[in-house]
Amino acid sequence: MADLFDHLAEPAHVQTPSQPEPKAAHRPLADRLRPQRLNEVIGQEQVLGPDAPLGAMLEAGSLSSLILWGPPGVGKTTIARLLADASDLAFVQVSAIFTGVADLKKVFEAAKLRRGQGRATLLFVDEIHRFNKAQQDGFLPHMEDGTILLVGATTENPSFELNAALLSRAQVLVLTRLDLSDLERLAQRAEQELGRALPLDGAARETLLEMADGDGRALLNLIEQVAAWKTDTRLGVEALTTRLMKRAAKYDKSGEEHYNLISALHKSVRGSDPDAALYWLGRMLVGGEDPRYLARRITRMAVEDIGLADPQAQTICLHAWETYERLGSPEGDLALGQAVIYLALAPKSNAGYAAFKAALAEARKTGSEPPPKHILNAPTRLMKEQGYGKGYDYDHDAEDAFSGQNYFPETMKRPVYYTPVDRGHERELRKRVEFFSGLREKRRRGEGR
Repeated sequence: MADLFDHLAEPAHVQTPSQPEPKAAHRPLADRLRPQRLNEVIGQEQVLGPDAPLGAMLEAGSLSSLILWGPPGVGKTTIARLLADASDLAFVQVSAIFTGVADLKKVFEAAKLRRGQGRATLLFVDEIHRFNKAQQDGFLPHMEDGTILLVGATTENPSFELNAALLSRAQVLVLTRLDLSDLERLAQRAEQELGRALPLDGAARETLLEMADGDGRALLNLIEQVAAWKTDTRLGVEALTTRLMKRAAKYDKSGEEHYNLISALHKSVRGSDPDAALYWLGRMLVGGEDPRYLARRITRMAVEDIGLADPQAQTICLHAWETYERLGSPEGDLALGQAVIYLALAPKSNAGYAAFKAALAEARKTGSEPPPKHILNAPTRLMKEQGYGKGYDYDHDAEDAFSGQNYFPETMKRPVYYTPVDRGHERELRKRVEFFSGLREKRRRGEGR
């Protein structure tokens, strides 16, 4: 568009000084290497392959609204842009961080005008999970009438962060972190663009790839730093790690990653794998997780998954927790690690946990049933007259100190909640349960009194 003030020409007597030619603005390596076609995208074959969802949609010429869910730096924005090019759609990009309701209204109005001119719009919404539920609802009518084809990008689990109405109108595609072979291909492409190889030996090159932690954009940023070093020698791991700071591990203490890693730790303990359990504990500590949270969850594991198969397990956890409180990090972290090892190698039983849940469920259903009168105290005459305490057998006076009386409400059929496993200390408890169960049956039949 011409400048509005082009008609205001410079007076003849005013000499405009000559200006030097402006330098071309620096383009980051990640931008220079952005793929121009979908088949240039590295990784994500599970969604881009010929028989994968996007490949099939493009082949059929029928693209639907999408939610691209994956970690940073795996190509969500690039894929959305290339989908628009491949489908001849106008590409409009907004970020939920910087876009308000008024901005979205303008985007929708422009898309309607574009649609009236015969061209559809692919609206790419970065960080779509940052819109609240009401804002997400604002997309629905424009998706339904074809004004926009929505492609949302999120690093958070859509099941938790996006409302059901939006999810029902879009297909969720999961993008994965780039593996080392993907990152190596990206590094080779970067070297071609730079016109020279990176000044790294084999071990240092592998370390550089690991530093990126599956993030292609992060790798290209690291490569750009390495390529700027003035050196004619190949650097080793020590020189590389001295000059470069390792990328911080991806870990959100309040997000899905937090729950994923504690789940991995818990299941590794339950699966009696001390090495895996220590790894996930280390991942959480390195990510900055509160060790007190870990101490609480580790103690829960002892109660839930080991229980009475090893009564010492809970004590070990509580002592580790107390040790951490006295020592703090990093010394106290070792106590948590030792507790995790103990739990992973302890005999496992959830019999107590299952019994308690079953008893709670029964209690909720029969919460108004009174205890049988014979086990109620009768401190007043009226209560005695009502039969409170009548017929109670004092167990210490019975044979084997066991009366075998009923302690459940009289209207309830006797249930069995606790079934000990034949492992660890519960093997002994199982014998006791069976002993008292048999004795109770004898007392019921009137034998041995």
